[in-house]
Amino acid sequence: MFFCPCFHGAKIFRDHVYVSLGLRMNQIAVLAKDLTRVFGSFVAVDNVSFEVQEGEIFGFLGPNGAGKTTTIKILCGLLTPSSGKGIVVGYDVSTQSEEIKKHIGYMSQKFSLYEDLTVLENLEFFGGVYGLNPEKKSRRSSWVLEMAGLTDKTDTLTRSLALGWKQRLALGCAILHEPPVLFLDEPTSGVDPLSRRNFWDLINDLASQGVTIFVTTHYMEEAEYCNRLALMSTGKIVAIGTPSDLKKNWMPEFVIDLECDQIMQSAELLKEEPIFSEAAVFGNSLHLVTKDPGEAEKKAREILASNNIGISRLEIVTPSLEDVFVTLTSPTKK
Repeated sequence: MFFCPCFHGAKIFRDHVYVSLGLRMNQIAVLAKDLTRVFGSFVAVDNVSFEVQEGEIFGFLGPNGAGKTTTIKILCGLLTPSSGKGIVVGYDVSTQSEEIKKHIGYMSQKFSLYEDLTVLENLEFFGGVYGLNPEKKSRRSSWVLEMAGLTDKTDTLTRSLALGWKQRLALGCAILHEPPVLFLDEPTSGVDPLSRRNFWDLINDLASQGVTIFVTTHYMEEAEYCNRLALMSTGKIVAIGTPSDLKKNWMPEFVIDLECDQIMQSAELLKEEPIFSEAAVFGNSLHLVTKDPGEAEKKAREILASNNIGISRLEIVTPSLEDVFVTLTSPTKK
């Protein structure tokens, strides 16, 4: 466990702004209302609305091109919305982007580290960018090195670090100035599972101390770590809630778990049947999505029997987060 105090001045300012706007405060760190971004004739973000509470780990889940990164860039003050309202720690994304940048941390999927600098030199550089005085820069750099487990790598060139260590250093640089809100855009892409788990231990520690975490991810196991998730597709939020709520209340169809011989051949056979909305490999079984589980079970047994494929288990199960994600974001479901 490590300690990371936040900007209390930002909180006071934020509360004042929300009151002046007539918005519900209740410790809101990030607010989007009808947020829209258009590039020519392409609508990248389409009337997106949500709130993120202080200390919450809020996840954005969606396929490539869904609008996740564009939304984050708007909230970070890197892009101006075409319309709608965005407030981050009390600052308006349309008119106060420079203030927002001072009060947030941002870690992109392509780490913004300088490969030809050492670990310590990267921390020195980012401390200067954030305007930290020498005493605070030294104190915060020591804290980051300990937090990230890099105390014995201060003189190592960043290019020589393994990807997992680069990830920790990038996180440390993003929170060097103690921001109350941290934006992480697919931060663990390409990182091995153990490094990913260690990274999330750090994230949970930060959130437990009141830091708001806004993260995009493609990994379903990471999505499960979030307090709430927004599923995004073609610029719109199609579902929002806790992981358990999404699995319980947002799946429009039934899921049948099928264990059988020749699983890949079975998947190809069942995909061709209109009664199955989806037929996808899920671990050692198939997940079949259907509106009519009774008829779907009969059809599955009939098709597999005619192809001499044995069935060991066939039953309706609770949807996985992946089932919900695939069903709600599939182009065929729109």
